Amino acid sequence: MRFLIIIALALGLLTGKVTGQESAGTPLDEVSFFMTFVPNVQFSPVYVAEAKGYFAANGLSVTGDHGDEPVGVDLIAAGERDFGLVSGEQVLAARANGRPVISVYEWFQQYPVGVVYPEGGDINTVPDLAGRNVGIPGRFGASYSGLTALLDAHGMTEQDIDLEEIGFNAPEVFCAGGVEASVVYVNNEPIQIAHRAEQGDCGEVTSVGVFRVADAVDMVSNGVVTSEARVTENSDLVRRLVTAFDAGLRDVIQNPAEAYILSADFVEGLPLSAELHAALEAAAAEQTAYRGANPDASREEIAAQRVALLESLQSEFPSDELVQFEVLLSTIELWDADRLGYADPESWATTQDVLLEMGYIPRESDPSEAFTNDFLPE
Repeated sequence: MRFLIIIALALGLLTGKVTGQESAGTPLDEVSFFMTFVPNVQFSPVYVAEAKGYFAANGLSVTGDHGDEPVGVDLIAAGERDFGLVSGEQVLAARANGRPVISVYEWFQQYPVGVVYPEGGDINTVPDLAGRNVGIPGRFGASYSGLTALLDAHGMTEQDIDLEEIGFNAPEVFCAGGVEASVVYVNNEPIQIAHRAEQGDCGEVTSVGVFRVADAVDMVSNGVVTSEARVTENSDLVRRLVTAFDAGLRDVIQNPAEAYILSADFVEGLPLSAELHAALEAAAAEQTAYRGANPDASREEIAAQRVALLESLQSEFPSDELVQFEVLLSTIELWDADRLGYADPESWATTQDVLLEMGYIPRESDPSEAFTNDFLPE
């Protein structure tokens, strides 16, 4: 596993001061926080909560690490990690196998998986995938669950397509013509493929479309997860962690330019030239001033500002330099909701039904026990 080591010096450099209980001399509670994959701009709510002192203000010193999701679930269930960002299907699978973990904050409000396909051809609907060579990272995780749900919603099964495991290489394999369509994370790979196509580096593909799982079925995606023991024995710690994460998430949604700059201190190699840094810094300051003058601005107004910001940057910077910022903006759309963090009981029940159909979990249980909305900030 790669460890993201968060230290007080970095916090001081980013914020200019130490805040909250730390400034009063009260020791901070040490908290371990698991994240999947590797450091990435998609984890910006955690980075922002750290950089802006929200963890410290809630009496927490957070150390994060990255690794494979099933391993993280095992660590959380065993009490070897306090919290983590974990998908709903992993929570349900863990509980079905006697590992009592629980989701305490639903981070993603839309399921992030879909199927990318070339536009302008003879694939225009999900049923058009019948008999096609479709790539997938593997027969596991959110990609496989999402594909199963998408096919089922259109009266299809895996046997109706030619499914090929290609690892996490969809842009390369798709653009090389290795598959006719591919299961992807809708906030990431389609953007990369579109940029390749724009540069003439994706075979005959000039543009792509995406069949989104979220458009067909409401399934649970990633959230903040902990153990039932943690909820029972130290609910105050859970509440403080959720409060800090929620504050970081809100800031990212409302000011992505600031979030991108702060994330660069945590994500090695995140594209950020001096010129782009200056442009984002100016945009962040402008947005901060706007939020101060318009505290009741609607979700729609804030979303429109994100679109305008991207259009402005695209007129100044090459597309390659903006790919990761586009990924951040696309991911924000999957997080944003009228009530951040809220878990819908029906979506958990639907997700369990999909997993039962797949044989991914051995038996049905009460899905309402897998999550709680009790820790959401007012």
